[in-house]
Amino acid sequence: MMRPDKAPGNFWNWIIMWTLNRYITRDFLIVFGMAIGILTFGMLGARLGEVMELISRGIPLESFFKFILYTLPVILIYTIPWSILVATMVTFGRLSADSEITAMRACGVSLLQIVAPLLLFVIGMTAVCLYLQVYAGPPMLGKARALMRNTAATQPLAIFEPGKQIEFEGALLYIDDKVGKNELRGVQIYRFDDKLNRAQDIFAEQALLTADEENMILNIKLVKCVISYYADDNTKHTTFSDELELNFDYGKAINEQRVGQRAKFLPADQLLARIKVDRKRGVDEEEMCELEVELNQRIALALSPIAFLLLGLPLAIRTSRRETSVGLFLSVILGGVFFLAIIVFESLTSFPKLYPQYLIWLPNLVFQTLGAIMLYRVSQR
Repeated sequence: MMRPDKAPGNFWNWIIMWTLNRYITRDFLIVFGMAIGILTFGMLGARLGEVMELISRGIPLESFFKFILYTLPVILIYTIPWSILVATMVTFGRLSADSEITAMRACGVSLLQIVAPLLLFVIGMTAVCLYLQVYAGPPMLGKARALMRNTAATQPLAIFEPGKQIEFEGALLYIDDKVGKNELRGVQIYRFDDKLNRAQDIFAEQALLTADEENMILNIKLVKCVISYYADDNTKHTTFSDELELNFDYGKAINEQRVGQRAKFLPADQLLARIKVDRKRGVDEEEMCELEVELNQRIALALSPIAFLLLGLPLAIRTSRRETSVGLFLSVILGGVFFLAIIVFESLTSFPKLYPQYLIWLPNLVFQTLGAIMLYRVSQR
């Protein structure tokens, strides 16, 4: 039984540890919050260009926010681990440079006691990443792609943009200018035969657009047309017409798109089911490898926060630099190497004999092994 005169000492030790842990955790969470905000905004910005362009062409602002909502889970899978690495390098690099870690350990505080709250936080973030990778992220990414693909179904008039090629029902359409939402100027249409030889050219000074959104039919009324026909001997016959109407069944075009979902957009339980079914069906080895790589890649990425903490912690202590730029630079290098390795191994699905579904675990194993060795050596000092 503990002696009464020792109880006050234990109480003050608990107060000191609580103060130290709160101090370190507060700094860590501040850097983590800033890093995840900047990284997430940066990665979102790379994807928002196309959406902003569609909004400028008449797509509702609601689509913009839906796209962000659908894309955010997949982006967080990358920014959460990377932000943990940044926070680890910056926070512990500064603590080590100020000799605060040395002072704590001189007072009998072990490295494990120092990082215990952060370890719990990282485990929690790993669970979040696992949830996003296994369940929420892939279907949401599928919804984001479908949102962009089905733009024509909700706002068919917005697909017409000057200088851009538009394909419909075996024809190509170009326009010089767009007036408002419903009027086009300088319309050029090329039609092709089954052998992809040019069969007809249509030029119209003006075109008026009307959409039957219920039946998904787009009516294009061409005004002052010059129509050229090409015979098999490549002779050209030209006629003129004051008006010409074309109908584009964009609903049919959307419905003819592939019904089956890509493995990339399936939650893990459905992906596992597909792997089992395809294995029984004797599906091609390369296709099976692609499915297995997708499953292993999700779990490997979800566990990356632990790998980043294990490697970042001893590396930050050993570098002992007060400058934030050094920690940020090392974080970018390490994170870039990790994710680049994942991408490279993921691209090896065409070479199933190299077993990319197992190679994709290599970055995690290397980071965790090196981190554990370095952490052990630092703790023995």
